[in-house]
Amino acid sequence: MVGTMDLLTLLFLLLLNIVGICNGGVTSRYVRKAEPSVDMPLDAFPPPPGFNAPEQVHITQGDHDGRSVIVSWVTPDEKYPNVVTHWEANSKRKHKTHSIIKTYRYFNYSSGYIHHATIKRLKYDTKYFYQLGSGNATRRFHFTTPPKVGPDVPYTFGIIGDLGQTYDSNQTFEHYVSNPEGQAVLFVGDLSCADDHPQHDNRRWDSWGRFVEKSTAYQAWIWVPGNHELDYAPEIGENVPFKPYTHRYHVPYRASQSTCPLWYSIKRASAYIIVLSSYSAYGKYTPQYAWLEKELPKVNRAETPWLIVLLHSPWYNSNSYHYMEGESMRVAFESWFVQHKVDLVVAGHVHSYERTNRFSDVQYNITNRLSTPVKDPSAPVYLTIGDGGNIEGLADRFTEPQPSYSAYREASFGHAMLDIKNRTHAHFTWHRNHDNEAVVADSQWLFNRYWYPEEEHC
Repeated sequence: MVGTMDLLTLLFLLLLNIVGICNGGVTSRYVRKAEPSVDMPLDAFPPPPGFNAPEQVHITQGDHDGRSVIVSWVTPDEKYPNVVTHWEANSKRKHKTHSIIKTYRYFNYSSGYIHHATIKRLKYDTKYFYQLGSGNATRRFHFTTPPKVGPDVPYTFGIIGDLGQTYDSNQTFEHYVSNPEGQAVLFVGDLSCADDHPQHDNRRWDSWGRFVEKSTAYQAWIWVPGNHELDYAPEIGENVPFKPYTHRYHVPYRASQSTCPLWYSIKRASAYIIVLSSYSAYGKYTPQYAWLEKELPKVNRAETPWLIVLLHSPWYNSNSYHYMEGESMRVAFESWFVQHKVDLVVAGHVHSYERTNRFSDVQYNITNRLSTPVKDPSAPVYLTIGDGGNIEGLADRFTEPQPSYSAYREASFGHAMLDIKNRTHAHFTWHRNHDNEAVVADSQWLFNRYWYPEEEHC
């Protein structure tokens, strides 16, 4: 509880709260130049040198608690070697893990050999090196495991959504990479946006993997499926949803008793993170509904105080783009989120930024006419971070007047940071892409709904 916190820490947090940027009920006057987002050429990120060199390297958490890492990569020419070698930074003892290998065909495209290797039994909060390939195609990377799960463990997440691979995407990505504070990324869907190209040009999945490798190979990105991951195209004979995504991006869904990689949960530091799929069935009696109904009561807030939900289609969105597309999922699950005091819900999909106040609409049913959201101290803050920069451009038509639940909104590209301090306080910042630097345009101290359910003030 707050009474156990160090007095100096409290004073420090209060001081930062005073000097920070905080917006309430604001539609930003900042106007980004109305320029189209243009994809970078396919050869902007060429394959690495060497025959059959591993490429598109990315890592994610490989178990529920953070002691395993899934390392994924592609070899373009041959299956083998299919081994990842890893060792502690201060040790010469090396360990080998073999990958499983997958391939797929999509229309007229044939993938390379896609590798997934789960490195297990790692130490917490430890730097490891790992190596892929052989001969002159050997490549070396490193990562640091998260600290042991605990209620007052500080941790900083980057938050990115709807990135794509335009010149604007590159600006967003470089701004995040240049921020030394981020330890892992919460990525809320829409990766390559290959489906924006004729026949869902799957070469764009390869170019995207090379584009983001300078981050994804070194820190865990927590993946959420978006609409651009569906790749459902019966007009060209592609009838299996999520085919490229599920072949390329593995997640530890079985560790949380999920039956599908499109929804799952992990614990990382002091956060319990639940990933949901906006584009999979979630009505009563469906697998996702049944899983979430059992999952939320499992969360031990004495161990992981911060309960964060990631999904793609926002529930509270005051932009005319994709307006109310998340409404049916909100109706299905919002009462559970309020009941279990979810702290934060992060979505993408709408290509702008918006942060809400703590509001809910759980009192509504189809007969009582109580359809206006009201302030609710047990409700989450909803963030829309669909502003990565993808080829479809900005969503710049906000509804007027600004609804009472909306605290701040802006039609700009950017990324966000969530800096968890302890069990009661976390600091959120949104960084606008502005010319050549990332500008902090919005920030908010967040108070934990379980341990410190006070109203947040600017």
